[in-house]
Amino acid sequence: MREATPPRTYLGASRLGHACERALQFEFAGAPKDEGADFGGQTLRIFAIGHQLEDLAIRWLRAAGLDLYTRKGNRPDGDQFGFSVAGGRIRGHVDGIVAAAPAALGLRTPALWECKTMNARNWRACVKDGVAVSKPVYAAQIAIYQAYMAPSVPGISSAPALFTAINKDTAELHHEQVAFDADLAQRISDRAVRILQATDAGELLPRIAANRDFFECRYCAHAERCWNLAA
Repeated sequence: MREATPPRTYLGASRLGHACERALQFEFAGAPKDEGADFGGQTLRIFAIGHQLEDLAIRWLRAAGLDLYTRKGNRPDGDQFGFSVAGGRIRGHVDGIVAAAPAALGLRTPALWECKTMNARNWRACVKDGVAVSKPVYAAQIAIYQAYMAPSVPGISSAPALFTAINKDTAELHHEQVAFDADLAQRISDRAVRILQATDAGELLPRIAANRDFFECRYCAHAERCWNLAA
C-alpha cells in the first residue's frame, strides 16, 4: 500500500491551506520525514475507506438528479479534471464538476464539487460552523480550484461550489454551497509562488510558531528536522 502512494514532485492544491509555509516547503522539496512519521497501515486503510465513501457519494448525488462529472467523458478510464500551472509545479485534481442539477435544489452550474469524509466530531463542527471556519484548509482548496479551473470550465468561479461532507461514523451527509472567495484564492496563490521562489533560492521560510510545543508542530512530519535547525 505504501508503494501505491509515491511522493509528489509538486505543490498540491489540497495542501496549500496548511498553516505552516515551512512545512509545505519541506513537502515540496521532498525532505525525508521524521522517523515514524510515515503513514501506517491503519491510516492508509482509513484513506482507502474515504475513497470508497466518495464513490458512494457520487452514486447518491447522481441518483438525486445531479449531472456530476468526475472524469473527462464521465468514463472510468477518463482523465481526472484538474489544473497545472507554474510549469507543472502547482497542480490540483478536483473531485468533480456539477454540469446540471434539478431546479428544486437551487444549484447554479457549472459548479465545483468537493467531497470529504470526517469523523463525527469534525463533521458536527462543519455542520455547525461551515467549512470556511471549521476546515480552512478545505476552504482554501476549494477557492484555488475555482480560480484555476475557470479557464477550462468557464463559469465555475461564478457558481458556488458544492461541498459534501460524509460522517464516517454515522453515514450522515452535509451539503454546503461555498461562494468563490477571490481574496482567499489570491492569498493561497501568492503563498504557492512564495514557496517556489524561496525553495529555488535555497531560503528557508519562517516557522509557524516560536516553540515546538505548538499544536501544529506536534503533529508535523518534519518537526525534528525543523526544530534541529538554527532558525
